[in-house]
Amino acid sequence: MSTTSSTNPETAATAPEEPAAATGQRSVRLIHNEATTEIPVHLLFRDDPDPAPVALRPAVVARRQVPGERTGEWRSTRRPVAARPRPAPRVDPDLTERPARVLPGVAGVAAGLCGAAGCAATSWWAGLVPPLTAQALGLPVSAGAGLGPAQWAAYAAAGALGMFGFGGLARGRTGRAWVLGLFGRYRGTVRRTGLMWVNPLLLRRRVDVRLRHWRSEPMPAADGNGVALRAVTLVVWRVRDTAKATLGVEDHETYLRECVEAALARVPVEPLGTVRSSADVAGDTLTRLVAADAAPVGLEVFSVRPVRVEYAPEVAAAMHRRRIAALDAAQRASVLTSVVDSVEDTVTRLTMRGLVELDDYERKVLVKDLTVAFCAGRGDTGA
Repeated sequence: MSTTSSTNPETAATAPEEPAAATGQRSVRLIHNEATTEIPVHLLFRDDPDPAPVALRPAVVARRQVPGERTGEWRSTRRPVAARPRPAPRVDPDLTERPARVLPGVAGVAAGLCGAAGCAATSWWAGLVPPLTAQALGLPVSAGAGLGPAQWAAYAAAGALGMFGFGGLARGRTGRAWVLGLFGRYRGTVRRTGLMWVNPLLLRRRVDVRLRHWRSEPMPAADGNGVALRAVTLVVWRVRDTAKATLGVEDHETYLRECVEAALARVPVEPLGTVRSSADVAGDTLTRLVAADAAPVGLEVFSVRPVRVEYAPEVAAAMHRRRIAALDAAQRASVLTSVVDSVEDTVTRLTMRGLVELDDYERKVLVKDLTVAFCAGRGDTGA
């Protein structure tokens, strides 16, 4: 007679039974599984060489009913939500470097000279030039009209022209640029070199656009195991977009320093001299992260490399003792391996060449004596 067992009364079913006498076969016991289907017992134990064929029902996949859940209801399964990518910093899209309008320095010099000449002519017109000076310059002697409104207006115009001409003269240097602004609005960038004339009403900000390197102070970091470290990095960078670097952030050098510190907090580094490949991987990862963070503010980062990595003061003593213990253990293992090889080689040569005939006891004694001798010799050599 067949029996069935089920852990879920709603999903379990009774297998059809066939009389053993009518079929000429033994009765088959079945085990019901709520998650798959019926499993014959004889397949688990293999007590017969030829198992009896059993008609299995179609596979039924079921689940346990949660307490408080009504029959026929299915709970909605939530799929894991992927983490949103970290938003990249953005700057005003209209804030992009563009060349400013400047004139050659000759134009400013000419305007200044014209203003000076106008002031001199106005003085002669007003009769303020001494006769001796006028005769020396070859000027006709003027009766002198005096300082009237017309003369004052001529003085103002000539003086403004001279000041505007000479005041706008500027000298551009290689590797330096000027960011120009007027009443808080960006008016362009000057990257030209030599003598030029720039509108004197514009506010000038000098920016260094040369290739620069910056050696950081010790910054907090961690290795792959979370051990606190202090890392000094060497950053090679330059200003690519002067408008974003000057106007997009308050201080682009401070911004770069904070980007490096944030990258060190995310990338594990290893003390120098341990694993060279890990140091290269850490440098490449740091370069990629810092370059991505600094690009929106007009900075171009070429390399971020750890040049000095040491343990933090709070763990330096413990890690030093750990490293010394590891080196001592490695040296002991090397010495032991060398002694065992030397003993084995000595005993093998003595027996192979027939110099001595040793039984098991004598072999053990010889091995012991040789081991003690070799270890003592290695210890004296090391001391």
